[in-house]
Amino acid sequence: MPSLAEINALDRAAFTAGLGHLFEHSPWVAEETWVRRPFRDATHLHTELCAAMRGANQERKLALIRAHPDLAGRLAQQNQLTADSKREQASAGLSRLTEEQLSVFNVLNAAYRARFGFPFIICARLNNHATILGAMRSRVTNSPEREFETALAEIEKIASLRLADILQQ
Repeated sequence: MPSLAEINALDRAAFTAGLGHLFEHSPWVAEETWVRRPFRDATHLHTELCAAMRGANQERKLALIRAHPDLAGRLAQQNQLTADSKREQASAGLSRLTEEQLSVFNVLNAAYRARFGFPFIICARLNNHATILGAMRSRVTNSPEREFETALAEIEKIASLRLADILQQ
């Protein structure tokens, strides 16, 4: 989908198919955004996608958060990440961790999930493994409400970068 004009012209099914991956395993965000066309520019499209996400009920937003994989977790080790997640985690150096670093990630992922009931989410493309570890250590002390909102904000960053990738093709 090289142009915004082409995106605006898509029917609902094609729009959802083309943009559904922007929000991890949650094509409903794109599907619900389709009715908000036409989009003036990429920023407007991203804003409307995020508004659809934010407008969902708590259960649906929690399901979206839970659709994300653990960073350097089991799915990554089994090569079962989505293409986007695989590329994003690799960009942060998470595909090149030592066994010791991987062990630290596993411990922190487990502690975070135990506290909040969902995976730690950070825009990996804007970080490296060291900054991610620091954020994991500091954010685990946040309130559940704050982490829920932080996760959604990070998902918005991830979606913005994924959208930019599409529009650059």
